[in-house]
Amino acid sequence: MLGFVNSLMVRRYLTLVTGLFECLCFSGAVFGWASLVFILKTEGYFSSLCVSTTGVNATQILDCSGQDEQFSLVFTIASFLFSFLMLPNGVLFDRFGTTVARLFGITLYTTGTLMMAFSTAALSNLMFPALALMASGGNMFLLTNLQLGILFGSHRSTVITLYNGSIGSSSALFLVIKLLHEAGIFFLPSFLFLSACSVLHLLRTFFLLPRGKIPHPLPDGYTCGITCGKSKTLSLEQITAEGNNQPTTEDVKDVPVGQEKSLRECLKSRLFWWHLLWLSVMLLRHYLYIGTLNPMLHRLTDGDPSLVSWYTDAFAITQLCGVLCAPWNGLIFDRNKGKPSTEGESEQEADLRASVLSLFLTALQCVLFSVCACIPSLPLQYFTFVLEVINRSFLFGGNAAFINVAFPLCHFTKLYGLVL
Repeated sequence: MLGFVNSLMVRRYLTLVTGLFECLCFSGAVFGWASLVFILKTEGYFSSLCVSTTGVNATQILDCSGQDEQFSLVFTIASFLFSFLMLPNGVLFDRFGTTVARLFGITLYTTGTLMMAFSTAALSNLMFPALALMASGGNMFLLTNLQLGILFGSHRSTVITLYNGSIGSSSALFLVIKLLHEAGIFFLPSFLFLSACSVLHLLRTFFLLPRGKIPHPLPDGYTCGITCGKSKTLSLEQITAEGNNQPTTEDVKDVPVGQEKSLRECLKSRLFWWHLLWLSVMLLRHYLYIGTLNPMLHRLTDGDPSLVSWYTDAFAITQLCGVLCAPWNGLIFDRNKGKPSTEGESEQEADLRASVLSLFLTALQCVLFSVCACIPSLPLQYFTFVLEVINRSFLFGGNAAFINVAFPLCHFTKLYGLVL
């Protein structure tokens, strides 16, 4: 019995760690756009949009505002699809399960990295579908990994926020590619390597993740992967033989469950629409900042390429800390959820009350970040970078944790996809 429990926990933690690695390295790579666009400019992508203009002293100045607008459009479309496709991806995940959803996501992501690998300055327009496909595949990796929080019971919010925080940190992937590019390793081998990493995604899909979805409440002895559910019967028999008083799966089914809200009722609720408004405003602020970071740095540094590169690297490095910041929000959720509820208060009302502190801190961080971002001071950008990564980690993680406690779990993926 002890050996089975140890094996079960090792498998669960292995699934958790490999899922974190996947989200950390692949899910939110598109948010490292500031590092990638620096390489693209160096390689001459969309350089045909740069035109010579006459300055105040009759000097010739190269105006690349058209190039900047095109790069901004590439990122805008990719970030929009990352959010917009969350809903159809969530529906696909709910209907067909983990394996089908992940195979679809892996196909999209691999196609995107291959298109990126074979793009050139002459084929600059390949950036549009390439980055969009990477964004679409990346959000499917995230969606299918968020269910792993169910495996860890009372620490579910911490796991969910950890995975969401890793989205910000995965933007450092393009920083690594930028550093390799400066060392003489170009696009082709870097993105071909990312394409080859799809083998790792496939191995996780078949060996560590369920074919369908992880059930809630979690049955005793539940395992997933190629032996999904096979250990459950053995575990229950062992527990019964040893006189364990915990309820079996059959006992759980006999417990009456309150009538859950339908998806339509959730969508009609004021709570959902206020949360959507709250999230949309702050998410738009972050997308605007990331999409315009490169031209802003060009303006503040008077076009000095070494300074632009330095601050771009500094921004990308701070993104690595996103995975460290995100669990703080989850811990705030889980700690407040553990407090005793007041008399006459339902479990859901207690959970919503526990989320107030997290939501307030997230909004306060966004205000401070926005104020610093509006001040045209180059040294201040270091502090702005820190505020941006902390707030984005709190925002993504807090959003998922809030939906997890405010609405029925059976609608989680659809609602999560809809609000993003």
